[in-house]
Order: sequence, then structure tokens, then C-alpha cells
Amino acid sequence: MNMDRNTVIGFVLLAVLLFVYLFTATKNSNEAQAVKQRYDDSVALVKWKADSLVALKDSITKRAAFDSTVQAPQTEALTVVENEVFKITFTNKGARPSKVELKSYKSFNDSSLVVLNGTDFDKISYAVNVAPNQASQTAELFFTPGTVTKNADGSQTVVFQLPSANGTIQHTFVVKPNAYMIDWNVQLNGADKLLTQSTINLTWQSKTMQHESDVAYERQVSTICFYEDNDFDYIQNKTDHKFEKPVEWVSVAQQFFNTTLVSKNKFTGGEVRWFRHTDKTSPILAEATATLQTKLPLGSVATLPMQLYFGPTDYKILKAQDAPEMDKLVNLGRDMYTFVRPINKYIVMPVFNFFGSFIGSFGLVIALLTLCIRLITSPLVYTSYLSGAKMKALRPEIEKMKARLGNDQQQVGMEQMKLFREAGVNPLGGCIPALLQIPIFFALYSFFNSNIALRGEEFLWAHNLASYDVLFSWKTSIIGIGNHISLFTITAVITSFLISIYNMNMTPDQNNPMLKYMPYIFPFILFFVFNGLPSALTWYYTVSNIITLALQWVIQNFIIDHDKILAKIEENRKKPKTQSKWQERLAQMQEQQKKLAEEKAKQRK
Repeated sequence: MNMDRNTVIGFVLLAVLLFVYLFTATKNSNEAQAVKQRYDDSVALVKWKADSLVALKDSITKRAAFDSTVQAPQTEALTVVENEVFKITFTNKGARPSKVELKSYKSFNDSSLVVLNGTDFDKISYAVNVAPNQASQTAELFFTPGTVTKNADGSQTVVFQLPSANGTIQHTFVVKPNAYMIDWNVQLNGADKLLTQSTINLTWQSKTMQHESDVAYERQVSTICFYEDNDFDYIQNKTDHKFEKPVEWVSVAQQFFNTTLVSKNKFTGGEVRWFRHTDKTSPILAEATATLQTKLPLGSVATLPMQLYFGPTDYKILKAQDAPEMDKLVNLGRDMYTFVRPINKYIVMPVFNFFGSFIGSFGLVIALLTLCIRLITSPLVYTSYLSGAKMKALRPEIEKMKARLGNDQQQVGMEQMKLFREAGVNPLGGCIPALLQIPIFFALYSFFNSNIALRGEEFLWAHNLASYDVLFSWKTSIIGIGNHISLFTITAVITSFLISIYNMNMTPDQNNPMLKYMPYIFPFILFFVFNGLPSALTWYYTVSNIITLALQWVIQNFIIDHDKILAKIEENRKKPKTQSKWQERLAQMQEQQKKLAEEKAKQRK
């Protein structure tokens, strides 16, 4: 007792000493840190003033050298060009697009037209030597106001020029009719003086803004995509990527729109960084900055041909572009879900587009798509229902067997497997529909989340099939539910629950409580998964469940002959049985487990 008391006292004293030490050390550290901080602040202030004077002097020198050679006005002039799909505003400051309005799409944020590349952060620039030993970024230089020329093919050409002491820079943009992609050619007369080592270091900044009703989800699915070394890739969770190999295009993509920079001669390297905003109330999704290098041929005249895409992430439109694999901006399956892309590309999309070509309601299109999918999978589903009918026919025998063996669960399992084997019944046959739903569900999840055709489409009580429908909503977000309840989610959960009840009535009682109650619990777990998903997907799941219930009832009551099934089971029992190697191993394991259980029981006695 004394030893225990002394030990406790020792620990208490050690704790007190440790506390005193930490308090003293922390106090001294804070005082030292404060002194160091005051010193650093003083040094930083002196350095800032010195740097500001140097920068001011350098700016005055550059402007004097530049103004003496350039005849362009030093004020911003805007040039507006339109085609059938967008209105694009060019600025002579940097000779670049400053705002793009898409005529066919409205933002759910404020009901105005979707605007891309419309913030002060958005710009494209590269460094040029405007005078001997004087370099500037083109984004800060004023070109001559843009001149617009209408061409015979319906396209419009916008030209900006910048004369300087070292040569002339010309930016030429070609806006084609009914096209989201514009051509951009940079021509340098005097490239050997304007550029250092014939290299252009291009900086592209892009800020994505909210255009969908669910800003959190739109922010979540925003990505940076690129085509590097003849292969498509993207970053979503990472914040940067370094280009080690030639890059043909880089795209800043949100849920349904993207801005893409294309180099026809490929960029030789560079990197991209992006910052995803986390403020839930902010309409800003993310900010991306790409620095891209390209080497031009040596000489006094050089041209860099590029393209800019401002528009929807529409599979058909992107597939028609000259830039390779831009259609992969539409997420039909990536990474671990890449296996569903062929399902979407060759089955789901063609069927959806076929029905959509002559049916105005996309809700009905989804219902017909669901029906087609169920018809395609019906042979396998019928096999599973037949297996379920056989299981139901064996239920009386299984109940008698359980009554005879009592609580010996191991023996019940062995006898039940033996009964299934004798009757020619596959107990896993009923799992086929569930397993078959997995790749189909993931395929449709990708398809409905990325299909811009569903954006803003109404059906029943849903106002936007590309997002969740709202039955009730509130301001405060609840973990696992959010701030709303979706009615299509409720219909999907209820129909899933009805299927579970029906299937449980078709199969033998489970001894394992988890297996027994999981079919009832699982549908309600789906509620938390489905509540934030697009209503197109939850509507599909509801229709699929209704078709499943109808098929099960028709097959069980009008197609499957239960008397024939019993006769077939009796016939299978009379046939000589041959076991597969897997069945032999399973039987051996069960026999060994039985012997071990018997030995343990003897030892207890």
C-alpha cells in the first residue's frame, strides 16, 4: 500500500514539474518570438520601401522607353463579336478575350446568360522585350484597337497589333459561325529580338464561377484536364501538375462548361496549379494558373498557332473538335470506373439519344432507357428468378431440417448445402440482379452527372433533372442529408424496400441476424446516398425497381410452373452426383470444422 502511495505521489510531482517546465518554456518562447517578430517586421518594412522605390523607378524607365516607340493609345478599347452560339468581347489590353457569353445557356445562380472568362483574374499573357533590356507582359500592354473583318465563309477576323522598338506583335482571332472554338494566331515580326532564346513563356489564368444550383457539388466535380504525351489525364484532388512531356491542350472544366487552351504545335512543358475555394457561400469555384512553354523556330518572323474553346462540355460538340480526345472532358467513367465508359459510349448514350431525338420529355426518355436496359438483362434476371422459385420450393424441407437439428448452426449449413446440391439449386443465383446493377448504376451515375442535355429539363415535380429535386428544404445543413429531402429519393427507397420484402419471402430464413435484416436496412441506407444525386438517376432507379417488381410478379405467377420445379428437383436428386474440386474442398472444410467442434464439446465435458 505504501509503495503504491509513494508511486502516486511521485507521478504527481513529476506532472507538476513537467507543467512548470512547459509553462516557463512556452512563456520564454513567446517572448523570444515576439522580439524576433518585431525585428522581422522592421526588416520587412525597410525592404518593402526599397523594393517599391526600385519598382517605381523601373516602371518609369520601362514606360518611357515603351511610350517613345509605340503609337498605340494607352486606354482600353473593347471589341464585340457575335456568332450563333456566343458573344465574345475582346480587349486591346493584352489583345485577348475578356468576356464570353453563351447564348443558349443560363446560370442557375442568377438566371443570366452563362459567362466564361469574365473576371479580372482571367487573362493570357507572355513576356516580350519591347525595347533593349526592357521586358513586359503582353497582358499589361495596350495594342491598337481590334479591327473586325467579315469573311466570305461567314467567319469574322479580329486583328490587334503592337509596334515596339524591337518589332511588331500581331494577335489574330478567327470566330467561325456556329462554333465555340476560335482560332488564335500570334505573329512576331522581329521574334529574335522580341523573345529571349526564341521561347514563349505563356501564362494562362482562369477563374471558374458558379452556374449550377448546387455550388458545393459543382465545385467538387471541377477539374483540370489536359492532353499530355498523346494521352488524356486530369487532376481533381491534387493542386498542381508539372508537364514533363509535350502538351496539346489544357482545360479548366466545371460540371457542364469548360475553357480550353489548345496549341496546334504543342507546348513543350510547363505546369498548372489550382486553388479550390472552400467558402460554401462563395460563387467562386476555383482559380487555375497554367504556365506553358513553347520553342519557336529561330528567325526574325515566328508564328504560334493556338485555339481557345469557350463553351459547354457537350460530348457531340467536343467530339467534333480537331483537338484530340476533347470528348473525354465529359466524364463517362474515369479511374476505377473506366470500365463503365464503353457501356455509356456504346449502349447508354446511343439509346438515350435515339429516344431523345423524337420524345420531348427527358423523364420519359429515361424511363424508356430503363426499360431497354431491363430487356437486355432479362435473360439473366429470369435465371435468377427461377433460382428463387426453386429456393421457395425447398423451404418446407429446410424448415423441417432446422427443427430436427436445432441450434447446431454448422450442421444446418452443411445439410442445407447438401440439399441444394442434391436438388440442383444454386443459392447464389438470386445475386445476379444485384451484381448486374453495379456496373449499370455506376455507368448511369457518370452519364447523368455529365449529360448537359438534362440541364434545366423539368419532369413531374423536378425542375432540373441534372440536379436533385426538392420536396422539403431548410437552411442549416445536416450531416448525411444536407439541407433538403428529395422526393425521387423517397420513391427509390420505398420501391427498393418492397423488392427486399418480396425477395425475403422467396428465400429461406437466414440464421445470421445480419443477413436476415440487411435486406430491410439497405434500402434506407440508400436514402443518404441518393438524396444529393441528380433526380435523373433517382428517377431511373425508381423506374427500374417498379419494372423489377412487375417482372418478379409476372414470372412467379404466370411463367414459372412450381409443380414442374418440384418434379425437376426430385429428378435431380435421383441423378448420380459429381462434385467439383471447389465443392470437395468445401465439404472437407465443413467436415474438419465439425470434428473440431465435436472435440471441443468433449473437452468441455
